Amino acid sequence: MATTMSRKPSAGKTSTEEYSAKDIQVLSGLEPVRKRPAMYIGGVDKAGLHHLVWEIVDNSIDEVMNGHADQIEVEVEADCQGVRIGDNGRGIPVDMHEQFKKPALELILTTLHAGGKFSPGNYQYSGGLHGVGASVVNALSENLEARVRRGGKQYRQRFERGHAVTPLEVLGDARGTGTSIAFRPDSEIFADCTFDPQVIVERLEAKSYLHRVKITLKTARDGRVWKFDHGLGIDGYLQRLIAHEQRNPGYEQSFVLQREQDPRMEVAVVWVEEGDEKVWSYVNGIPTAQGGTHDLGLRAGIVRALRNYMETHNLTPKNLKLSAEDLRDGMRCVLSVYVPEPQFKGQTKERLNNPEVQNQVANALAPSLEQFLNANSKQAEALVERLLNAARQRVAQREAIDLVTRKTATTRLNLPGKLADCSSNRPSECELFVVEGDSAGGSAKQARDRKNQAVLPLRGKVLNTEQANLSKIQQNKEILNLISAIGCGVGSKVDVSRLRYHRVVILTDADSDGHHIAGLLITFFYRYLPDLIRQGHIYLGRPPLYRIRNAKVTQWAWSDKEKDRMLKTQRGKPEITRFKGLGEMSPQQLKETTLDPASRTLYRVRLIDEEAADQAVRDCFGKDPAPRFQLVMEHAREVEAQDA
Repeated sequence: MATTMSRKPSAGKTSTEEYSAKDIQVLSGLEPVRKRPAMYIGGVDKAGLHHLVWEIVDNSIDEVMNGHADQIEVEVEADCQGVRIGDNGRGIPVDMHEQFKKPALELILTTLHAGGKFSPGNYQYSGGLHGVGASVVNALSENLEARVRRGGKQYRQRFERGHAVTPLEVLGDARGTGTSIAFRPDSEIFADCTFDPQVIVERLEAKSYLHRVKITLKTARDGRVWKFDHGLGIDGYLQRLIAHEQRNPGYEQSFVLQREQDPRMEVAVVWVEEGDEKVWSYVNGIPTAQGGTHDLGLRAGIVRALRNYMETHNLTPKNLKLSAEDLRDGMRCVLSVYVPEPQFKGQTKERLNNPEVQNQVANALAPSLEQFLNANSKQAEALVERLLNAARQRVAQREAIDLVTRKTATTRLNLPGKLADCSSNRPSECELFVVEGDSAGGSAKQARDRKNQAVLPLRGKVLNTEQANLSKIQQNKEILNLISAIGCGVGSKVDVSRLRYHRVVILTDADSDGHHIAGLLITFFYRYLPDLIRQGHIYLGRPPLYRIRNAKVTQWAWSDKEKDRMLKTQRGKPEITRFKGLGEMSPQQLKETTLDPASRTLYRVRLIDEEAADQAVRDCFGKDPAPRFQLVMEHAREVEAQDA
């Protein structure tokens, strides 16, 4: 995913004499949340927006985990900018809090660190630990309405931007118990308040599998209803994930462990025919995208069980050294653990830090998996043979990567001949523009700032590294030139500290061919230099597609829609120039629109969801044409014209 990056003016400095007590601010109530939302939800992008939904859903899941609820309903409003989440749990308390003289409902929704999960006995397991989730959602919402059913009555209270705007009121008699929270995110906080129903569908489906709970999702825009009631548990969820990946499980039976003792955990493991290892891990129902101690314990336990099995049955090869990664090659696993007092990294809870959990998970998993392997000897022997073959292939790949690295020396004396390097030796201020063709390279070389901007022209279509093997890559001159210019190695030999340019900008034509080449280059970086993307070193340039000139006024348009919108405001008959490529732009035009930091726009390539990124790369550039055909058929009607 790409986000816009623009240059910001540096803030003015304050002298020691001017910095005094009057500059110290104390934020009260929910002001800290509105002032620094990223601290609580990770950011104000789409991921942060959807995190608001997860906070409320996870409160309902806490009721499910502790046996107080078995149904959850989610409804997305017609404009997709409002969500309602309800459950049939105990209902948030509504009686008056003796100390604060407020209803408990209002206290929970307007006060940080207020909740029922600090007191022992209310929840055995919980994903909400800090007492800030619901109040954070309230603080970042334009409006929020809470309804509670308790004691035969239904209660309601409304809020705006974290403040109560109505008192708690009784609506009338009601059956059962439960809580319903409806909110609309604040447009003052989020640039785009539109929820993606498909993102919500995937999260709710996972919750249904993990907790065997009935969940209903309704979208008012199209009247669609999803009903999730997955009694299959995590084994069914694992099969669903593998099918979504379009991977073939290599073995008929997956290993499943269900443990009720401390720590309570569920594990489902299977190996697919090919591919790296992948673990979907959860703590108290919260997805831990960055893993943590439970994840480390899982991986260690699997390796221990396989090594013990191989040694017991004399299957360990003498001439091949197997690493832990070799034994987990192709592994697919869902891990769900329940920890009474989990310690997460940050409010977004993406990593578990409890040190004791690592050994607990490993010690519970290893003997159980080894027993499974002994009981299914044919499957186990086939698995070991598959792992040994993959390990041998990886040794050959490493040797090929070493050869590529040796061929691409990174000293200035051995840089590619077509590279127009910059004079600065400070990587932090250097930029490399990777352009398509000598014509575009010529314009870019004249337009650049020679001090800190380098240009590398590539000839023709870039090699599709998603389909090519390493022997093809090491024979491809353009890819070798790119590796040599960047200077940090490739594959397992990457050393980001040796990166020669801290901004590597993919600068291709604004047409469909240019987009294709940009996609191929991103695929190369994602597969062979992913740390450059993770650390924010890869960018996309944004050259214009049209120049619109009327008298002395010149405007630039980056799409047909933008051009049409500009033409509606023009008087007379403006001159319209469509650039078929960067080579058609003069150096001054290219500098003004694309290279000059004062006026250009760059998009930083970011990895937000690695699973989705992996799927997208395989669909768009993999060997199987079926996903591309489906994509074309789904969007064919959206295309008005094709670039000539």
